Amino acid sequence: MVSDDKLKEIIAQVVGEMMKDAPAAKAPKAEACCNANVENVSDDDLEDLTSYELNEWYQVPNAKDEAEYRRLKLTTPARLGVWHCGPREMTNTMLRFRADHAAAQDAVFNEFPKEFLEERGILELQSRCDSKDTYLTRPDLGRRLNAESVEKLKNFYKKSPTCVVFAADGLSGTAIEANYDIVIPALMNGLKAHGIDVGEPFFVRYGRVAVQDEVSEITGCDVCVCLIGERPGLATAKSMSAYITYKGTIGMSEARRTVVSNIHNAGTPAAEAGAHIADIVDIMLKEKASGTDLKL
Repeated sequence: MVSDDKLKEIIAQVVGEMMKDAPAAKAPKAEACCNANVENVSDDDLEDLTSYELNEWYQVPNAKDEAEYRRLKLTTPARLGVWHCGPREMTNTMLRFRADHAAAQDAVFNEFPKEFLEERGILELQSRCDSKDTYLTRPDLGRRLNAESVEKLKNFYKKSPTCVVFAADGLSGTAIEANYDIVIPALMNGLKAHGIDVGEPFFVRYGRVAVQDEVSEITGCDVCVCLIGERPGLATAKSMSAYITYKGTIGMSEARRTVVSNIHNAGTPAAEAGAHIADIVDIMLKEKASGTDLKL
């Protein structure tokens, strides 16, 4: 029987021989730091690994068919071909995973900044949730406005607009911050180009998608557009969706909603989404339908 010490020696020798021939993995622009003296590296020298889109993260050295590898990477944000160091993942791979996970958590738990709304002069309403914790544990309260917000909304429009547009933080306030300034001008200009009377946009804190049903009833609008931050994942924490309804009512079926999803840099660009949403609103008004009843 081989002793434990002898076994460890054999394993170390085999691993050593394997690593001699193993090609070094390369992360984009990361080589300079790999060879640097750690004691002389400052925070300014460290690269932000999240600055790369995952489908541009090429780490397989000397790929047998590099063209096909790169083509495959461009088809998905999944972590394909991240390479390894022996049986373990590369340090950059682990750090990027943790960074993306942290971004997703921040998107869910961080409060939407009031400064964002104040700088743009956006009216802030609130659902019946009194905190982020309540929002996450009581979805039902996120579907209705609190009493103060109901009164604010009733006084916000002098007359009932044909279309109402508002944003809600949802499960990713980060998505609203990233896309609002791009999607809103494209959407509003598109609606006006179609000759559609649209009210000034506002914001609902701790809002769920179905809060748009109460908004529709209170404002008396024909079409309601809710721009909301979607549940973040490891691919992106900045994905926003637009839920659009015709003559929405409290308690209505989810099948009556039309959705434009994955609005973010690596999905549907915000400017393109805004113009597309405006076209959908125009069709809804002509067809007097939304959701599964609307044929696009």
